[in-house]
Amino acid sequence: MITEDEVYRIGQIRRTHGLRGEVTFGFTDDVWDRAESEYLFLRVDGILVPFFIEEYRFRSDTTALVKFLDYDSADDVQFLVGCDVFFPHALTPEADEDGEYAWRYFTGFKLYDEKAGLIGTIDCVDETTQNVLFRIGQRLVPAAEAWVTDINHKERTIRMALPEGLLDL
Repeated sequence: MITEDEVYRIGQIRRTHGLRGEVTFGFTDDVWDRAESEYLFLRVDGILVPFFIEEYRFRSDTTALVKFLDYDSADDVQFLVGCDVFFPHALTPEADEDGEYAWRYFTGFKLYDEKAGLIGTIDCVDETTQNVLFRIGQRLVPAAEAWVTDINHKERTIRMALPEGLLDL
């Protein structure tokens, strides 16, 4: 059984689409497409359940229509609406084409501020804006490389020297 620390949230099932069992999947990270994954994990009744992808097509840069294997009608997939979607860390490429770590690699790292201490665990990395943001619960922290003072890959921690008052926003 897969655990929460082995995956990270990449989106949510928004609604059913049509009559064939497709769902509208709103995502913050298209890693599932780039990694050519055969499945996604959905949290159903508090449990992470794998759903195998039969086919998908993009509607925009943050939305796709997905059909899961063996779910063939709108009634079959209605229970998935509102489910969070997760992707396994193990299938996530650590580095991009240039050999640099991809921002999404840092999902699940604990984020510390030099003065405030532990801020929390990075739930996801939002790359949809010009400024990359770490999402920690409801809090957004800019992922400015200039503020990073240390990264410990073994302990999965990031230390930052955040500007005064940033955490009060």
